Amino acid sequence: MTRRQVMFALPALATLAAAGGFYAMLSGMRRGSFDPRGVPSALVGRPVPEFALAPLPGWDKPGLSSADIAATARARPVLVNFWASWCVPCLVEHPQFMRYAAEGIPVFGINYHTGTQTDPGATAWLRRHGDPFARIGIDITGRVAVDFGVYGVPETYIVDRTGIIRWRMAGPITPEIDAEQVRPLLRSLS
Repeated sequence: MTRRQVMFALPALATLAAAGGFYAMLSGMRRGSFDPRGVPSALVGRPVPEFALAPLPGWDKPGLSSADIAATARARPVLVNFWASWCVPCLVEHPQFMRYAAEGIPVFGINYHTGTQTDPGATAWLRRHGDPFARIGIDITGRVAVDFGVYGVPETYIVDRTGIIRWRMAGPITPEIDAEQVRPLLRSLS
């Protein structure tokens, strides 16, 4: 093969390799073996990271800290949810959180990576859809999300009575996930 033929063949081979990888990923999705939520969390089995967040401005709820989570979790397991007003999947899972709150299951909210001191979209979102959160902290810089290992919203954690993270969900909690994973784990930890 001449040098010129190699120069023409390399881009074609790279394109074929990329297409093959993409096809393999899609095939895995169809078979159900590819799960983007399957990235494990380094925090499962470890304590909640230390943090203290200011309250959501314009909303009548206190801020949130790791001490608040630990204090509440001593009585019963709690959920910690990273959410944002611009997050469509957050709206998908919101009815589950409203049910948890109505049943007395503590849910703590962390308004994800706003980049500003205020988030008027968050207060409007809560007025429109309801507020299931016992406390809400605003993660202006995204530092708390980084400490938790969050890579997108929504992301939810279950914390047991000893303050240890026992479960993580990247993506929305659907009714199926609630029935198959959340409820059984909450029962076993109570």
